[in-house]
Amino acid sequence: MTTVTLPTVSPPPGRYAVAPGRSFAELTAYYGPLATLRRRVTLTGASLTVPESESMSDSEGARPVFRFDLAGTMKASLVSEHVEPLADGRHLQLLADLDVRGVAFPVLLRLRVVRCAEGRLLVVGSTRLSYRLLRRATGFRLPWSRPATRLRLLLAAEFA
Repeated sequence: MTTVTLPTVSPPPGRYAVAPGRSFAELTAYYGPLATLRRRVTLTGASLTVPESESMSDSEGARPVFRFDLAGTMKASLVSEHVEPLADGRHLQLLADLDVRGVAFPVLLRLRVVRCAEGRLLVVGSTRLSYRLLRRATGFRLPWSRPATRLRLLLAAEFA
């Protein structure tokens, strides 16, 4: 067995934002295997905060924090609670809260790091949500003419 050292995906410490036009969000509703609704969601803001000290990786607040603010069909904000790099070094797993109408709904968001350069981070990721659980917990509803059993939220952002 060979040991391989993979590059880290963390940009330098600081606060990064997404420039206008450099982000994308899409909401897709599925009923069984069929997509019944696919709509672009306005991403009003996105930010990444990387802490100064990486030595406190187990402490509260020492991990990066992602925040995505959505408007349009789904008025919500997604804030990461815990960010964990996966073994391959190119994927991140975020345990986050999707705040819809003041109610936090837990989600698991998997991000793929497409590019990590000096001061830039390009990520693409998606999460799947149970429509029934989301509707019961937050009151979020799709039009009656669009039945759904699950939702997929797709996010792409370039932090600079």
